[in-house]
Amino acid sequence: MTIYTTHIQHRQDTQSFGKKVLKVLGKQKALVAIAVILIAMLFSSTNIFTLSHLRAFLLVASPELVIAFGVTFAVICRACDLSVGSVMSLSGIIAVQMINSGVPVFLAVLMAILSGSVIGFINGFLIVKQKTEAFIITLGMGLLLHGVALYISNGRPVSTRDPIFNAISNTNIPIPVIGYLPSIVVWMLLVGVITFCILRYTSFGRNCYALGGDYEVAEHSGINVVGTKWTAFVITGTCAAIAGVLLSSRFNTGSAVFGELTPLIVNCSVVIGGTSFAGGIGGIVQSGLGVLVMHMLRYGLSMFSIEGAFVSINQFVQTLVIGIVIVSIIAMDCYAIKRKKEDV
Repeated sequence: MTIYTTHIQHRQDTQSFGKKVLKVLGKQKALVAIAVILIAMLFSSTNIFTLSHLRAFLLVASPELVIAFGVTFAVICRACDLSVGSVMSLSGIIAVQMINSGVPVFLAVLMAILSGSVIGFINGFLIVKQKTEAFIITLGMGLLLHGVALYISNGRPVSTRDPIFNAISNTNIPIPVIGYLPSIVVWMLLVGVITFCILRYTSFGRNCYALGGDYEVAEHSGINVVGTKWTAFVITGTCAAIAGVLLSSRFNTGSAVFGELTPLIVNCSVVIGGTSFAGGIGGIVQSGLGVLVMHMLRYGLSMFSIEGAFVSINQFVQTLVIGIVIVSIIAMDCYAIKRKKEDV
């Protein structure tokens, strides 16, 4: 009898441990995905584990990381923003055209970033004050802004040769141990630290989590839910505009083509990292990890090769794989939300 009881207890402990492991893996799915990608790349004859590859990787990922930091505020407030790609492209065009018109670089950059803040303010007004659906409003705003970007640029890239503007994203900043980092990466890290502190250490950040968790409870608790959610969209638009300036500075060009798929990629990446569309869950670090997963997947697929064997992973296959990953992880997130509600 004692042996049988011990066996049952051992089995229950094993099942309990398995559930805990699955729960942890579910919360840290971005880290698990990164680990799997890195392990897979160990079998590639192309060595991506070098500082030069790290710099190139962060250089490409930085604009979307900056946007993701802003989008995190909207998603935590149980919303989304599909206008960020158009805000990014439009702000870059505004900055370049103002510089070409003789406006000082600092003022041009400031006005371009403020344009994103204004767009975020308008999005917030329509969504929060008029109580409309964030998905529809931001999708429509994205199309509207894309049309504006095409109109003011005549559908063509707009270039500038101003060295000061070019230096914003293309200056090499000396960093101990790793040598240097492109300035666009340093700007990205600075935005990440600022948004992390706002979300983690301010009453505004705590209010975002509260209204995302339960809007009515937050409202009855005395939280200014309208102002909080409205401000979240302003931050989202501002971060998208900053990303647009950084991207245009990197190429010395503003274009309406920039950011066509960015809204979908960034919003999905945020969820992949663990910032749930259900609201009230996640953070800046998690969203950043989600973006890194997407970029590592694309970067790894494009760089993957096996010595002595012909391996061709073309862009169509890459898009297919990324789509499968996005659908799978979003489905997991929806399932987790459903299980959470059932447990309650």
